[in-house]
Amino acid sequence: MKYAVAVLTLLLWAASAQPPDAFRFAIIGDRTGEAQPGVYERVWHDAAAENPAFVVGVGDTIEGLNDETADAEWQQVEKTLASWSRFPLYLAPGNHDIWSTRSEKLFQNYSGHPPHYSFDYAQAHFTVLDNSRSDQLSAAELTFLEEDLKEHNSQPLKFIVSHRPSWLLKAVLGDPNFRLHQIAKKYGARYIVAGHAHEMLHAELEGVDYISMASAGGHLRASGKYEDGWFFGYAVVDVKAKGAAIHIHELGAPYGQGRVTTLSDWGKAGLLK
Repeated sequence: MKYAVAVLTLLLWAASAQPPDAFRFAIIGDRTGEAQPGVYERVWHDAAAENPAFVVGVGDTIEGLNDETADAEWQQVEKTLASWSRFPLYLAPGNHDIWSTRSEKLFQNYSGHPPHYSFDYAQAHFTVLDNSRSDQLSAAELTFLEEDLKEHNSQPLKFIVSHRPSWLLKAVLGDPNFRLHQIAKKYGARYIVAGHAHEMLHAELEGVDYISMASAGGHLRASGKYEDGWFFGYAVVDVKAKGAAIHIHELGAPYGQGRVTTLSDWGKAGLLK
């Protein structure tokens, strides 16, 4: 009896030692855009080993762009992800996912979400925007963002996710004069994440971190060099209280060297020297 009480006491202590607002999630980049065989599956295998509470995807999940084949492509994605179905997946729509009325309906059916939506997890709020059919965020999307952040203003940690990095030029040039940034600042959104470029980049602007995710299968462009942000990988985000620590994981062999870096190791032109 004494042993059982001691064990129970130890378990209660261990539970209380872990902050109730601490959790981990993963972010994965584009699967497609000339998808490279085996990479997406390896990304999921490695990210799942980190035991995330959920996964956020920045879009381009199917090759798409063809109404006749899109349904079959989504079915194949479902089969691929069956091994990791225990992890809730929150997808942003990419330009390879939505390009027509029919493809929008398929995205909603298979992702379980409309093109734009939001969700909470513990003290964090996530707003997912739709710029699948435009290089810029439309006025309607920005209005949705502002209304959503206003409604969830009490959440201390806020992430904004979209497929295209519509903010890229402004963030790289250090120009805060654009509506997305002004809304983020007004409501305290800390992290703005996108894909599309297949390149790992990071710009900090007035306390807001802008993140372009590395590829999760889409082909690597330009120099193809790791230090320039061209590699296959994913991000692991550890949330505690009002902050988050983000680590960028490169895949190991045969797709990479398995290097792990922090977000602050990356800058506007790739890995900081």
